[in-house]
Amino acid sequence: MNKLFSSLILGAIVFCAGVNASAQGETSKPAPGGNGAAAGPAITATTSPVEMARAAIAAQGGEKFKNLKSVILKGSVDLYAPNSTQSIPGGFVIVIAGDKARMEVDARPAVSFKMIYDGQRSYSSLPNVDMPPMTRFGMGLLVKFDQPGYVVSTLPDKKKQRAFRVSDPDGNTTDFYVDVATGRVMSFLIPYGGYTFGTENKKMKEIDGVLVATSFTQRLEMPQGAFFADYNVKDVKINQPIGDDVFAIP
Repeated sequence: MNKLFSSLILGAIVFCAGVNASAQGETSKPAPGGNGAAAGPAITATTSPVEMARAAIAAQGGEKFKNLKSVILKGSVDLYAPNSTQSIPGGFVIVIAGDKARMEVDARPAVSFKMIYDGQRSYSSLPNVDMPPMTRFGMGLLVKFDQPGYVVSTLPDKKKQRAFRVSDPDGNTTDFYVDVATGRVMSFLIPYGGYTFGTENKKMKEIDGVLVATSFTQRLEMPQGAFFADYNVKDVKINQPIGDDVFAIP
């Protein structure tokens, strides 16, 4: 059970890789409209996949989004086993700096663990749980869409959202679904380790010109059913100095 729950939280690590978002409590003033996030260029039925990717980057904050040096997220998480309406509550801390990441989850007595990726090696306090490379999936992949060897292709639309896929030279992919009016990434799907992680952004907020998801849901389809995890971010810090010791592997 611990391994299955930790798989959901691996999805959150992927979600945070490359995320440019930050909230300093309630002191920051969101921009008008939507969920308080700036809108990117409008997307039409004829917008190409590459232009959709550009619009998504613009909606996230453009260069400010791409150039964040570090992100620290703290908040609460509710874990749901298949066919269960009873959640397992806990707290989480995620620290991202470049290709490095650290995550701690405390949902005792059900599960409590720590994961670290130092840019080359990974560590998990749970046995047989591996972390994916931080920059090869999710938002970390999106920011590289225009680099040599990366491919952006179209996908079937979903309701009022248009979709595109970004693939890197090694074949790692993420499918993005964007709002046609704002260009914001509303959800994305990541295949990893034989499973598919789904992330849906429920609430977003702009702080210092960068869009951050402050509430999002993870879904992982398993043979025994779907696992869910609901994350609520309560504190975010960006561009804070972070020492290498934070990512030291025990």
